[in-house]
Amino acid sequence: MTLRHEPLALAIALALLACNGGSAQAPRLEGRSEAPAARELTVHWVGEEHGDGPVLVLLHGWGAPGDDLVALGQRLRASSGGTLRVAVPEAPLRRPGGGLAWWQIDALGPRPADRWDERPDGLEAARRDLEALIASIDASDVAIAGFSQGGMLAMEVGLRSDRVRTIASLSGGPLNADAWVERADDERVFLSHGRRDPLLRFDAAERLQRRLGEAGADVTWVPFDGPHAIPPVVVQRLGAFLRE
Repeated sequence: MTLRHEPLALAIALALLACNGGSAQAPRLEGRSEAPAARELTVHWVGEEHGDGPVLVLLHGWGAPGDDLVALGQRLRASSGGTLRVAVPEAPLRRPGGGLAWWQIDALGPRPADRWDERPDGLEAARRDLEALIASIDASDVAIAGFSQGGMLAMEVGLRSDRVRTIASLSGGPLNADAWVERADDERVFLSHGRRDPLLRFDAAERLQRRLGEAGADVTWVPFDGPHAIPPVVVQRLGAFLRE
């Protein structure tokens, strides 16, 4: 049965139902499919889950345990004077060899990598999960930040969300970046990256901060002499960025 014949088929089915007193199922509409449901994420809260203060959603990196950034969340909450509440969700996928992932990646690919044009399988599902989490949060002011793969996801989610205007990516680098640049206007964005990062290219992150700034985003750029990490200078600058 094709879609253009469906009104006639539906009328026949209803007529048979009226005559026979039986039950009939309405014909299935072809070509329609429901969007996959968001996965419910386990969340570690630093501070109260419900309250009046602003909330930071903090995303760990690829291969990390789910509570990997709880200690960072505690430091950021303390630097805010206790007003900031921090939600640290666990990624839903198990990484081969241990740890969690927002989406799977090729660990044997070129290093350091520039993923500017990549849109990996699993990115859309991860974004859908985070959008559902953000929609459920009881707060008028929501920021999102992440480290490495979590930083990439923070950018992907934050630049699409009407609830988020403050975004931070720590040693994340670009991913699907042309779409990010197109959406960047009045967002506040914090980017940090190590000049000796062996996993994600420093020059790609540097290009990202320049392109976002040219597109109208208010970018705070914190390069540092170090590897793929969150050094003290980044923690201090991020705390000040969030207090602003």
